[in-house]
Amino acid sequence: MRVVIISLMCWLIATPLAHAQINPQTIQPNTTMANPGTNWFMLVAKPAGYVFDATTGEMQGMVSISGMTPAVQPSMARREFYNASSFYSRGVHGDRTDILSIHDFENLSPIGEIEIPAKIASLNFQSYIGLMSEGKHVAVANISPALSMSIVDIEERVFVGEISTPGCGLILPVDNNDFLTICADGSLMLIDLDDNGREQNRIRAKQFFDVHDDPIFDHPVPTSDGWLLFSHGGKAFDVMVENDQIKVSSAWNLVTEDEAQENWWPGGRQLGTLHKGLGLFYIIMHQGDQYTHHEPGSEIWVFSTHSQRKIATVQLENPVTTIMVTQENEPLLIVSENGGATKVYDALTFKHQRTIEGPSAALFVDL
Repeated sequence: MRVVIISLMCWLIATPLAHAQINPQTIQPNTTMANPGTNWFMLVAKPAGYVFDATTGEMQGMVSISGMTPAVQPSMARREFYNASSFYSRGVHGDRTDILSIHDFENLSPIGEIEIPAKIASLNFQSYIGLMSEGKHVAVANISPALSMSIVDIEERVFVGEISTPGCGLILPVDNNDFLTICADGSLMLIDLDDNGREQNRIRAKQFFDVHDDPIFDHPVPTSDGWLLFSHGGKAFDVMVENDQIKVSSAWNLVTEDEAQENWWPGGRQLGTLHKGLGLFYIIMHQGDQYTHHEPGSEIWVFSTHSQRKIATVQLENPVTTIMVTQENEPLLIVSENGGATKVYDALTFKHQRTIEGPSAALFVDL
């Protein structure tokens, strides 16, 4: 060992110029991402949100999230992404800190964070985070197990406050900086926020579904003027707010009596999606016992929300769990196979266009 050390020291003394010729490593500038274009989307799969161009299938960037992030909310106007994240001081234990993290579109790096109450709901539901209509406030759903919402001012980068919503969960933004939330008694509640993001009023609607007989799925779908809600038993409801009044349509059928006899039911993870301009609603369906709502689907049924009728059935080669239709004039249907790849279809002809290899999606987000 001594001989080796002496030999090495002699070599270092004898070759001083060799070190002088080594150029120091320099930090290269970050690659920037273009502004999201036609048919871009985000695939959320912990611990990241992967940005893809569905037209080419190419990945454009990646947003880092925590292992407890429920979803990612983009703001196209501010060119920012928002996600609620939880972190422990010892990795998986220790002191917990929850934040609303802010990333920019250009290089997808974190550019800000706001500490919020350490109680965010960590399951993958897009409606656990919501950008209000004025574009100034973001709401984050909390479960501790009490239900509440944290409101953040994304312009001032401050936590505004926490709103208690006992028995009511999910965030469904509507006009006037307000949001709806679905309640366990089968009703909806409207939370009216002022310009500073503080609650100034709340309104409760009448019961319109029975949580025991036929509960509503916790995956509401935005429409051009409100929200589409649908039940485990295959009922659909159109919801909107006018002059601080919650309006819920009569139920219309996604599953007929004959189809129910054949044991067709909605199921999946992100199982419904709607093209707002065309009024086309896509939902994952499977055959099985009622309330097997976590099962992947073998078919996608397409409904016209204008006629409230089924207009197409898409049979799938492999079971799927997650779907999303882009909002372009020539829309694409993005489909995640159960534990497998993401496939892209023409949303009107259902012709397969490409397959994107990568992580299995928990959620899709349109950009």
